[in-house]
Amino acid sequence: MNIAVIGGGAAGFMAAITAKEYSPDSKVVLFEKSNKVLSKVKISGGGRCNVTHACFSISKLSKNYPRGEKFLKKAFHQFYTKDTLDWFEKRGVKLKTEADNRMFPESNDSQTIVDCLFDQLDKLNIPLNYQSSIQKITRDEQGSLDLHINNNILNFDKVIIATGGSPNKKGLQWLNDLGLQTVDPVPSLFTFNMPSEKIKELMGVVATNASVRVQESKVKQDGQLLITHWGMSGPAILKTSAWGARILAQKNYQFEVQVNWANLPESQYQEIIQENLKSKRSISNKNPFGLPNRLWLFILDKLNVNHDLTWNNLNKKSINRLVNSLFCDTYKVLGKTTFKEEFVTCGGVALTEINPITMESKIQKGLYFCGEILDIDGVTGGFNFQSAWTTGFIAGKNSTE
Repeated sequence: MNIAVIGGGAAGFMAAITAKEYSPDSKVVLFEKSNKVLSKVKISGGGRCNVTHACFSISKLSKNYPRGEKFLKKAFHQFYTKDTLDWFEKRGVKLKTEADNRMFPESNDSQTIVDCLFDQLDKLNIPLNYQSSIQKITRDEQGSLDLHINNNILNFDKVIIATGGSPNKKGLQWLNDLGLQTVDPVPSLFTFNMPSEKIKELMGVVATNASVRVQESKVKQDGQLLITHWGMSGPAILKTSAWGARILAQKNYQFEVQVNWANLPESQYQEIIQENLKSKRSISNKNPFGLPNRLWLFILDKLNVNHDLTWNNLNKKSINRLVNSLFCDTYKVLGKTTFKEEFVTCGGVALTEINPITMESKIQKGLYFCGEILDIDGVTGGFNFQSAWTTGFIAGKNSTE
């Protein structure tokens, strides 16, 4: 059996390694169009590699995918978080769980994961061909698959496509030429640019539990919110961008977000303020909502509340304005920032085209898909890598049958 794997990312490496382990006598070759591989693995999690997420319920795990929940729910029964931990541990890499349930190698270094994957290629004698650009795939008279690579034609029995997300529709045309249906790609997991908002002056400030809602939509997410020199980032923003990927693209990334700074109901803000109205301490020195001090002072300045004003002198109008700012603070978003190395797309090969049990195309036998080339994307926290390991494993295993 001759098996080709196209794409040197997490899913491609997992597919190639799995195929060779399940069929040692098969010839497995890994192709990469550029001169580097595992780029996302190297830079993920600030260079530590967020391998997966400590969620061991398949139904709960699958709910972290704006696109692909039902598809992955079936796939995870073959390979999910526990299997990822076992897979790396058997190969000498132990993972640890952090407070937010993200999982990293104990070494805190992504190179540990990169070295592990390369070691498996070497151990299994899987050749890795760099700068091998696939122009198209055709079938020969016997029905096997011809890869048109760098103006050469190489024949394979099975082909696994793990080329990652495409930034535009044009990048999927070669798959459309095979008769496959694709979903137009748009960015997912990006931060919000707010060039006209003064809140940027608070760069580095973190609201530990905020809630974010896109106005004129049902898109709402919560979590940590980071203020940056260009606007807002952090899990709450990234999750909002993922779940709202298509809606925000339709808005041309120009919209307003409402921020609930402590993620409390409006009535609870009222109650907390009422509890503090007898206090003779200055409002600037007594922040009862657990917000960072710089953020608290920023909100007071925004409302023109005198820092020296004591809580017991706060009038009804100021109370209402304060509640409104804490519960429903509004900011204009004028664009997005996507970190190219961590580019995640919503879109790709339509999941209706793929068998979730095998990752094989329903219309092109012998052609398998894994990773971000599929119309699957997860929220931040290790979920995109988990879908890569899962779909890569399944594609690799089934390509040998």
